[in-house]
Amino acid sequence: MDAEPLPQSKRAREFEIRARGLREFAGLRFDDEPLDPFRLARYAKLLVVPFDEIKGLSELSRSILLGEGKNSWSGGAATFRLPDGKRLIILNPTHAKNRQNATLMEEICHVFLGHQPSRLGINNINVHETTGGRDYNREIEEEAYGVGAAALVPFSALKRFIEAGKSSDEIARHFRVSRALVEYRLKITLLWDEYKQIIARS
Repeated sequence: MDAEPLPQSKRAREFEIRARGLREFAGLRFDDEPLDPFRLARYAKLLVVPFDEIKGLSELSRSILLGEGKNSWSGGAATFRLPDGKRLIILNPTHAKNRQNATLMEEICHVFLGHQPSRLGINNINVHETTGGRDYNREIEEEAYGVGAAALVPFSALKRFIEAGKSSDEIARHFRVSRALVEYRLKITLLWDEYKQIIARS
């Protein structure tokens, strides 16, 4: 993998180098092999629990999470660990598998990159009013997403696919991710303009 080209942008190169390590760890030998985050999760000591198996969730909470609030969350990992050292993670079951792949890959990257998990909290203002909050570090969230996206859609394969005239939809289907993730990769690796020119000619 060392001979494979790297993106021109500094940030994308940093993501790519870390992502290559993850793909090697996952046992992938070729840059166009789709990565399965669900297989990789066990090495990150993440236990993916189906939403239906969550106990103790009120019907109101369940209906909000799967109904009006379904577009407000993608997944989440527990900050505490189970006796065997694993952390629980729940993925939004209303999201397509390709979006779940990206969400899970982001959580895996947090673990492999050594990020401290963000925390949800409730702050009491008074007896009648509370506010919720989450520790959010933009830089580590961007790093986890960027490395995860690079692991799912490697630069060398992406470049080769667009030079062969593949559309973002075709590339997304091949790697089992969303078109939005492929287009993010095209933009951050500075391949977007080349991609648009090739698509316009086809």
